[in-house]
Amino acid sequence: MEMQKDLVVGGVELKWDLTTGQVLFEGGDVVFFWVSAMKTFFDTINEITGEEATNLVLEATGFRQGIIVGEGFKEMKEINTSNVVAWLSDTYVPAGWGYVRVEKMEVDTKNFTLYIKDDWEYKMNKLGAQEKQGIFVPAHYAGVFTGLFGRNFWYKIVEYQNDSNPFTVVEYFPSDMNVQQSIWQMARRQEAKQIQQLENLVAEKTKMLQDLVKELSSPLIPVLDGIVVVPLIGRYDEDRAEDLIMNTLNNLPKYQARYVLLDLTGLNKEISPYTAELIEKLGSAARLLGVEVILVGISAELAMVITETLTGLRKYECLQTLQHGIYYALGKSGRRIV
Repeated sequence: MEMQKDLVVGGVELKWDLTTGQVLFEGGDVVFFWVSAMKTFFDTINEITGEEATNLVLEATGFRQGIIVGEGFKEMKEINTSNVVAWLSDTYVPAGWGYVRVEKMEVDTKNFTLYIKDDWEYKMNKLGAQEKQGIFVPAHYAGVFTGLFGRNFWYKIVEYQNDSNPFTVVEYFPSDMNVQQSIWQMARRQEAKQIQQLENLVAEKTKMLQDLVKELSSPLIPVLDGIVVVPLIGRYDEDRAEDLIMNTLNNLPKYQARYVLLDLTGLNKEISPYTAELIEKLGSAARLLGVEVILVGISAELAMVITETLTGLRKYECLQTLQHGIYYALGKSGRRIV
């Protein structure tokens, strides 16, 4: 077969080099004319859908177009491994798709290794500022084999054409993998990504809520000189108890407190053993700082609980209301409200 032809089409002289797959016009590559247009098209898809979705579109489109080509060739003549090898080069090189050859093939298993060079997708990617790797052309040949042999073929890219490698090397083999599975996998990845984003958002909001609860559940309220109120609200676990103790002890010197009124009104007539232990720890630590702890907000029911089961709290002064506690602390410090 003659490896270079000079053609005149519509008065335009073209040189067709079948060894490289180039079609030249006045020394320039004719393929670049439509490659630049395709680049704009693919760049627009990438801008709208993102790189992962664009790659999947290219792979799916290349594969499905290849099936059409393979099925069409299959209808024209009887298919066997040898004429497929010859047909690939004879068809795609003159079509301006670059150089392609089957370097290795296993007849029994129908495994093929293709060497592809200077295909239009490679030329298109070379036009960009960033080096990209082709996916349309490799997937297209997988579709061609699928259409030719009537069974699904898939591919594995061994290496890409670049300054160091003169060819893109792709292995093709019968496989259950197909475009639909690639689409499904991408959908699962996107779903997992969205779930992860939601989980991160929930974790962030939970952290904010925990910080807010921590701030609100450990307030230290100065009411008069030397007198502060600490309301106890709800149930306390280890973390809440530790926060309450540390926040109270750290701020007592700031307010020059001599009396801490622990307001038990928000405990809903119930003090758990853990809460009682919390009060004991806080009272013992406050005494080391020279601060007296007074329990206020003691209802009749709570008084019975303290008397019957929480006898350790009876050593603290217990008063019915916060107002009584403030009057009591003022009296002990030699002051009164007038």
